[in-house]
Amino acid sequence: MHWPWLLTATLLLSAGASAQLSDATKQLARDIFRELIQINTTDSMGDNTAAARAVEKRLLTAGFAREDVKVLVPEGRPTKGNLVVRLHGAEESQLKPILLLGHLDVVEAKREDWTTNPFEFVEKGGYFYGRGTEDMKDFDAVMITTFLRFKQEGYTPSRDLILALTSDEEGGTANGVDWLLKNHRALVDAAFVLNGDAGGVTTDNGKAIDVGVAATEKLYADFQLTVTNPGGHSSRPTPDNAIYRLAEALGRLADSPFPFELNPITRVYFGKIAAHESPRNAADMKAILLNPPHAEAIRRISSDPRYNSLLHTTCVATRLNAGHANNALPQTAQAVVNCRILPGHSPEEIRQSLVKKLADPKVTVGYVDGATNTVLDHAPDKPGLAPSAPTPEVLKPLEQVADSLWPGAGIVPDMETGASDSKYTMAAGMPSFGVGEIAIERNDHRLHGKDERIRVDSFYQAVDFFDRYLRALTSVH
Repeated sequence: MHWPWLLTATLLLSAGASAQLSDATKQLARDIFRELIQINTTDSMGDNTAAARAVEKRLLTAGFAREDVKVLVPEGRPTKGNLVVRLHGAEESQLKPILLLGHLDVVEAKREDWTTNPFEFVEKGGYFYGRGTEDMKDFDAVMITTFLRFKQEGYTPSRDLILALTSDEEGGTANGVDWLLKNHRALVDAAFVLNGDAGGVTTDNGKAIDVGVAATEKLYADFQLTVTNPGGHSSRPTPDNAIYRLAEALGRLADSPFPFELNPITRVYFGKIAAHESPRNAADMKAILLNPPHAEAIRRISSDPRYNSLLHTTCVATRLNAGHANNALPQTAQAVVNCRILPGHSPEEIRQSLVKKLADPKVTVGYVDGATNTVLDHAPDKPGLAPSAPTPEVLKPLEQVADSLWPGAGIVPDMETGASDSKYTMAAGMPSFGVGEIAIERNDHRLHGKDERIRVDSFYQAVDFFDRYLRALTSVH
């Protein structure tokens, strides 16, 4: 046996799928994608267990043994099921498994906001529309399709492959990865994790300019800002109105960004993508890498939300709630501020920073504990894990496969700004990397937004990519 990254490009490609997917494979992937989109898996009204059962049925029908396919449901949470399936590798292998990770849940979507039904799978104009088409039922369908193809072809990888599709990555109080690690660790224990919820291919006018592999990520934290007031009759307004006070505090927050900061991953990221930027952006990206960095370049680059999120901890108001009657002064005004925290900093550190930025003792800042849905006066002190560069075992076959599909784009290690379930697997001692290589136009990201969509050809290309990549990673020769 020798490692896959030592193979020649010819052997690598012959081990993988053909460049042109068969009609049968496309139909299978599309059917799975459609089925997942049309099962509502929001926290409020959805049923993750139903989605897990639908996948379970396909796997069992394809010949996976019952003992290798498990739908695991936390006690008292009947709609929060998680699916774990194992594809056995070579019997003589001493290698620990690889865990493939994805989430089944999606964020809320209101029908009145969309031009299509968010829970109907719609194909039009070269795109697939529906809630979860970008985040992340697209790559769930890719990974499921790959497992089914491997089973159908009798492919035996060099080590066990485990696929876990879980609940409540987007919110809720029953996070599946956290629960599996605490209650069924043996089922998901692995040498490392490939997370389909991060990474991605960035295109500009359809041309791939980089293939991202997520090597670190921000921490997620919600904070609740509260102002209370005795209130009174609305005919006698006062300048101490709770809504005004909260609004002024939020204005101060908007005008007070967190400090500029680079880490080893984002430093490499900006160094590589500068080659695909405008001359002005390229010069600024090089200038922020200097020691000391150029302040004006930081300001200009930070004006782009994509890059601002990589250079700073960000905190933004996402929800407001105030008042109890139209003819009464509000007795309570509240806002939820969502923060994405750079590695090396803790939620409590950021909570204390918010107190200083808001600069008003009458605005209290509490931490929203997502596991219990309660508001606490203190946040966790543990900082986000330090960045970890992709290992050659993960990176070399990825580079070779990516070069065959997206020539010239190049692999770019990056930081996931949205956070993912990798925070649980990394904390459990399993190196985790985002390899969800779906090609999306750089200015057309619609995840969590209205009319979420991905290109049809991007979806099928991802099916081809993941099949090739897993084979390159696990071929026995």
